[in-house]
Amino acid sequence: MEKICVVGLGYIGLPTSAIFARAGYNVLGVDVSERVIEKLNRGEIHIEEVGLPEIVKQVVNEGKLRASVTPEEADVFIIAVPTPIHEDLTANVDYVISATKAIAPFLKKGNIVIVESTIPPRTMDDVVAPILREQGFDTEKDLYLAHCPERVLPGRILIELVENTRIVGGTTPEAAKQAADVYRKIVTGDVLETEAVTAEMSKLMENTFRDVNIALANELAKISQRLGVDAHKVIELANKHPRVNIHHPGPGVGGHCLAVDPYFIVEKATEEAKLIKLSRDINNSMPHFVTTQVHRLTAELDEPRVAVFGLTYKGNIDDVRESPALEIVEMLLDNKRYDLKVYDPHVQQEQVEFPLSSFEEAVKDAHLVVVLADHNEFKSLNSKELASLMKTPVVFDTKNCTHLDEEQLTVYRIGNLMNLKSIQE
Repeated sequence: MEKICVVGLGYIGLPTSAIFARAGYNVLGVDVSERVIEKLNRGEIHIEEVGLPEIVKQVVNEGKLRASVTPEEADVFIIAVPTPIHEDLTANVDYVISATKAIAPFLKKGNIVIVESTIPPRTMDDVVAPILREQGFDTEKDLYLAHCPERVLPGRILIELVENTRIVGGTTPEAAKQAADVYRKIVTGDVLETEAVTAEMSKLMENTFRDVNIALANELAKISQRLGVDAHKVIELANKHPRVNIHHPGPGVGGHCLAVDPYFIVEKATEEAKLIKLSRDINNSMPHFVTTQVHRLTAELDEPRVAVFGLTYKGNIDDVRESPALEIVEMLLDNKRYDLKVYDPHVQQEQVEFPLSSFEEAVKDAHLVVVLADHNEFKSLNSKELASLMKTPVVFDTKNCTHLDEEQLTVYRIGNLMNLKSIQE
């Protein structure tokens, strides 16, 4: 194996390309975006990820990584394109289909084809394999087809691509072995072989497990508000039990995994996946819950100035995909009484459709700051500076991440709203 072709140069495909190139392989990255291709061939990247700019610059300069809008012949093809959901909450595998068709003319017998994109169960068997059979390949003898789902944490992708256990599901046992051997060249963790459908389902259940547990915490926050309880204290004490680990509530669930993957299971087993669907509904309700608290806090003000801090779905990254913060901002913008300012030090203007402000612009004369992302910049906010710039020093921390002096500011947290009072001028 000498050459690898990676289709899709997003948050997974680009780091994967860089890791294989760093290991000495000749890697061609393929993407539909001319901007992405041009930047990569200059040794630059279009996403934010710790350590990635340095590695990409190195491997591009060494000639180990280059980019094109068109695939080429290779020994291994890795598909790492998005799989969003349709409006009816069913999986949109159009990008996987397009990528499979795009590489088909360049395939030859003995090639390994790996789909890293998160996909519904049986996609490898029922969607990918038939496309290649239509091209004249015997998918049990001519090609090695496998699903190897990514399972990395943004901000630690380069570490976890190497250290995490990988699950490789083949459409045949030999396909699983051949694809697993590809990852064994770069992965220090275990590489486990299984069937394609099992690998597909295991990836979905990893994120569904987390989504369901977050839903429990979010429901606890709502119950605690109703009963006048501090949910954060409840969680702290309950987690003293050796077999209890309750998550913390938040403004909702985002990202391309937790907010999407459970629907792939619901789609395939609607009658059986009742808890999974209910958990999705609970987490999807949190933006409305947050905006309701903002309305309560500003009910006595005619034109409240509200500063929103954070747009990404988690801290210290630039990824806004499926972020509940975007929905919250849109809901607040729809209410014309708000003078809304939005600040996120990790997000560029071209990523969103509403104007972004600097820290000073957002905070100046604000009646309320709403924290929606746990960036380090927000964890280290200066209480004195914040209080001096705001008209009324009130903070609503939906991530429970700030360490503010509550003698200088009034701080409400998403799990502790029992003493919430409307802001007075």
